[in-house]
Amino acid sequence: MSKNFYHYPVWVRLWHVMNAILCLFLIVTGFSMLYSNPDNGLVVGFKRAVSIHNVSGILLTVSYTLFLFGNLFTSNGRHYLLAMKGAGKRLWQQGYYYVYGYFKGQKAPYPVDGEHKFNPLQQVSYVGVMYLILPMLFVTGWAMMFPEFILKKFLRFSGIFLTDQFHVILGFLVVIFLFIHLYVSTMGKSPLSNFRSIITGWQESH
Repeated sequence: MSKNFYHYPVWVRLWHVMNAILCLFLIVTGFSMLYSNPDNGLVVGFKRAVSIHNVSGILLTVSYTLFLFGNLFTSNGRHYLLAMKGAGKRLWQQGYYYVYGYFKGQKAPYPVDGEHKFNPLQQVSYVGVMYLILPMLFVTGWAMMFPEFILKKFLRFSGIFLTDQFHVILGFLVVIFLFIHLYVSTMGKSPLSNFRSIITGWQESH
């Protein structure tokens, strides 16, 4: 028997849509800067890509700050609190379901309900991205905007070069996460049910 749960308040849905748009801009302009040069644009001209990338990065930083305050002052933050006891077992069960059980029609070991918005793997991955990868991505991005504050040398390497490479690696990790996120989002009651929930705010447990 299924039941609908209101899991996505308006501010979370608006934040999610804003992030999706800004991430798309950042990915396209990031690849344009990485695989082109000032005289030969890839998707977007190099100079324009730099400008769009910087503005999108600033807006995403603001959006992320709102996310932190939202999690701090609303009940949404509880979904990001990790329970370490029995974590290994829960992660194994959820991973097994994703690679095997789902395709055999088995029930999800940790279905969405009124108290849990994420399954164990989702929770760990979201915490890792939102509280570890993204902060470092923002720090390195802002540092590249103000290179005068970057160490000139670190372990005999250019500080700007290391900062840039670290920023690119973090960006690729976010892109990989987004592809996995989109794929896993199709594993609902129907391929589009989870996408509808982020629009309406209601998610069906089954």
